Amino acid sequence: MSELTIAIVAYKNYRDVATAISSYKKYAAPDADYLVYIVDNSSGERDCAADRADLLAQIEGNDQVCYIPAGENLGFGCANNLLLDRLDSRYHAIVNPDIIFRDDPFAAILPWMDERPEVGMCIPRLLDEEGNLQPVYRRELTAWDLFVRMFGKKVFRKRYQWHTMQDMDYSKPFQVPFGQGSFLVIRTELFRKLHGFDEKFFMYVEDADLCKRVNQVSKLMYFPGAAVIHRWKRASHKDKRLFLEHLKSAVKYFRKWGWFAGDGK
Repeated sequence: MSELTIAIVAYKNYRDVATAISSYKKYAAPDADYLVYIVDNSSGERDCAADRADLLAQIEGNDQVCYIPAGENLGFGCANNLLLDRLDSRYHAIVNPDIIFRDDPFAAILPWMDERPEVGMCIPRLLDEEGNLQPVYRRELTAWDLFVRMFGKKVFRKRYQWHTMQDMDYSKPFQVPFGQGSFLVIRTELFRKLHGFDEKFFMYVEDADLCKRVNQVSKLMYFPGAAVIHRWKRASHKDKRLFLEHLKSAVKYFRKWGWFAGDGK
């Protein structure tokens, strides 16, 4: 059993994946016990064959990186779940390709979680490239708060700030109802117990669903003692097709859990 497994789901963003892996390797201790899984949702697409070949060349011979071609675009949650039967680790990290490491955050996160068995999942400080904390920590997701975040941040500024937990003291740990799935560290046993992500969500909101299920049996905690750089692209705010996918997933979430906090099953 290894100490840590790391999952990165790729979709035509091979250069970002390579950057994420190389930045972690730069800071990980020589004896760090980890295995990175790259699940490639674009492995069957020809238009990115050259970039894919470059990535495969970079990881060739690296026994700490395992490449898994999905064969088709399975979506984020389903691609992550491909690993469920493979995982043999104490902790599992869900990492977006747009993450850049500036040190080894796991060197701080894992011992902190070891000392707190009630913590099932952890989210560290996610910073932009200027070092500013990003609003990726949220209270319970409701239809109203999703509307405000997408359309009304300026008009309903106080509600948006409340939903994104801007009233909290980020120098101290606290429980998070919904942490964005760009970088989450979960106990592998718990991830298996929950059967990973709910595959009804193709992409978007599957992280809110996972966080809610984690908090039902354990705790998702913000941990200020570790940080990563997140080059947040907010793709669904710029691409109409992705925006519609986001809305579709949100409707599935609210049908599952209720349109307002606490009124679902």
